[in-house]
Amino acid sequence: MKVALIYNENRIDPNDVINVFGMTTKEHYSSKAVERVARALEKGGHTVKVVEGDIHLADELREFMPKVVAGENPGMVFNMAYGIQGQNRYTHVPAMMEMLGIPYIGSGPAGHAIVQDKVMTKIVLQKNKIPTPGFWVFRTPEDKHDDLIFPVIVKPKLESTSMGMEVVDNWPDLRAAVKVQIEKFQQDILVEQFISGREFAVGLLGNHPNIEVLPIVEINLDNPDQIQTISDKKKKGGVGKTCPAKLSKEKTEEMKQMCKDAFSALGLNDYTRVDFRMDKDENLYILELNSMASLGTGGSFFYAGQTAGYTYESLVNKILDVAVIRYFGSTIQHTEDDSDLTQPLRVVSRTYLRSHLQSLKDTLKDYVNLNTHVYNLENINHLGSKMSKRMTHLGFTEQVYKQSDVGDFHYFKNHSDANNDILFISHLDTHYGPNDLIPYYETSDKIVGSGTAESKGGLVVMLGALHALRFSKRLRKIKCGVLLTTDDSLGGRYSSSLIEEISKKSKYILGLKSGSVDGGIITTCYGRSDYQIRFTSTDDESISNLHGIIPVLGKKLAALDKLSKDEKNYKLSTTSVVAQGSHGHTPNYATLSLTCSYKTEKLGEQLDSKIKAIMKKRETNSKKLGVAINKIQTRHPVLEEPSDTKFYKLVEELAKKHEIKIKKHSQFLSSDISNVPVRLPALDGFGALGNYYRSPKEYIVHDSIVERASLLASVIYKCAGN
Repeated sequence: MKVALIYNENRIDPNDVINVFGMTTKEHYSSKAVERVARALEKGGHTVKVVEGDIHLADELREFMPKVVAGENPGMVFNMAYGIQGQNRYTHVPAMMEMLGIPYIGSGPAGHAIVQDKVMTKIVLQKNKIPTPGFWVFRTPEDKHDDLIFPVIVKPKLESTSMGMEVVDNWPDLRAAVKVQIEKFQQDILVEQFISGREFAVGLLGNHPNIEVLPIVEINLDNPDQIQTISDKKKKGGVGKTCPAKLSKEKTEEMKQMCKDAFSALGLNDYTRVDFRMDKDENLYILELNSMASLGTGGSFFYAGQTAGYTYESLVNKILDVAVIRYFGSTIQHTEDDSDLTQPLRVVSRTYLRSHLQSLKDTLKDYVNLNTHVYNLENINHLGSKMSKRMTHLGFTEQVYKQSDVGDFHYFKNHSDANNDILFISHLDTHYGPNDLIPYYETSDKIVGSGTAESKGGLVVMLGALHALRFSKRLRKIKCGVLLTTDDSLGGRYSSSLIEEISKKSKYILGLKSGSVDGGIITTCYGRSDYQIRFTSTDDESISNLHGIIPVLGKKLAALDKLSKDEKNYKLSTTSVVAQGSHGHTPNYATLSLTCSYKTEKLGEQLDSKIKAIMKKRETNSKKLGVAINKIQTRHPVLEEPSDTKFYKLVEELAKKHEIKIKKHSQFLSSDISNVPVRLPALDGFGALGNYYRSPKEYIVHDSIVERASLLASVIYKCAGN
């Protein structure tokens, strides 16, 4: 099942909201806790995407969640978002899910709204004759309540996790405490009769009539008048706990029944925690309920779950299961078919990759921040050495093809046979010069930096997939080759014959450029030709002209621009214009460099004729120029062949099992798969999802590293078995 895990950062980013108002939430899960839940769900066989619960939430879910109305299997939201700001923050994500029609775990907006308001909670409990301490509400420090009896506990009515709590036993201290809390929390203050005695926490899991009451946890207080503050909870280890609590059978059953009654009266769903105090006469009082009980490993809910026999993974997945049953009547089982090997691999690989995501990002950062411009041979070869260490660690041997004009090529194999099951093709170079490099940085959903989409993100995805296969003890069953070139920025000028030669020894060829953000797998890509055109004027009159041949050159550039304007099937890019004069005179010769991309060979031939006609045309009122045109066709267009179609269908079937959306994509930039013989199945775009190649905005989508690496692991294993 597809599961979107929604959480909130512990800050407000100006990009996350339209305006900032009201109290910002003081509750949030750490990134480690979020990842722990995500890994638990992955181990349960689910496809997980971690999403921040901010202004972009609806767009993220629209892309990820299944469209049940279109016949797809349903997905779920695992809500860990406490909200960003304002009142009733717990209700924000559930209310949005109701609007979008997406099932989610936990209570609905109404239940959260009542429980988050401690005053409303106590009113509902009283109306249902469920014992709770007496209370008073203060809107100002000067409010009067003639029936108030000390000692009392003071706390803000809309906060959780023991925020602001203080016990007082006289009016001056009470007014002072109320004043401080109103100023700090900007809300009404609940003043509650303090119950001296023992304290308990009880976890509930399920829905009526099948509500499981977890073993009762007692908070080990030093004395009957102690309270558990937020600072106590944040201390390492916190206040000690005993589970199951030492209570009589009768008192245990009474407490469990009170929990069920409160759970039902307040309209809660799936899981919660109920907090109790018991006085010296063993009278029980419900203090409050937490409709989003903490899933932290140090919390009472998990502590009770452990005592009941749950592991962390099984407890998290049980919460999801009870929500699924509430919506659909039964848990949704994954179907098993002839892919009995890839189905377990899907679960194992995603779990492994999720737990090693930070390591993969650290590797990507290292690669991106190394400037590997095509002519920066030292850095390119340094990146080659880094890849060599990683591949050697995975059990691959290496063959280096020394180059003088560009960096060295590297060919890795994890076997000794002549032929590969799988061949990866990628490159180490980028086109970014020393002043163009955009260093690695992250936003909430993107990783930005030079080469992230074009090559370096793909290298990390491949490494992740290979490590996941090794972890699952499947890599040694696969004959895998990896060819890394260093001249992609030059259109593969030097590597084309080597790619063709090694491809002939491989069953499947995969490129590692990024997929398009809508899940694209590259089945077709444009061809590429490079032109270097030299203009020469030997006319002495042109030398005396202030601008020399520059005006003529400007007209030809304008004609080229007109030629490619609004054209979707080919594109011209001017990569260099140099105009100079001999012996310090005005310019009398110039060199123009062009890169041309085109969808088909025929279009390439037509474009070639048009370029030559424009370059050789004599402009009005201009002297004749000498024109020398040098054309290098570096890559042919790639068209989808029957072998590619069959390969894509195989990938598509695996993507469905991974619950990942893919689609065929036509790549505007050329690709090394153009040098693969036509009869062989070859696809590109197996890197992370990304966009804006060769620009300051180049990025990949953060979560797609895990998704694409997991899919790639299954593709590799499946292809090796065919």
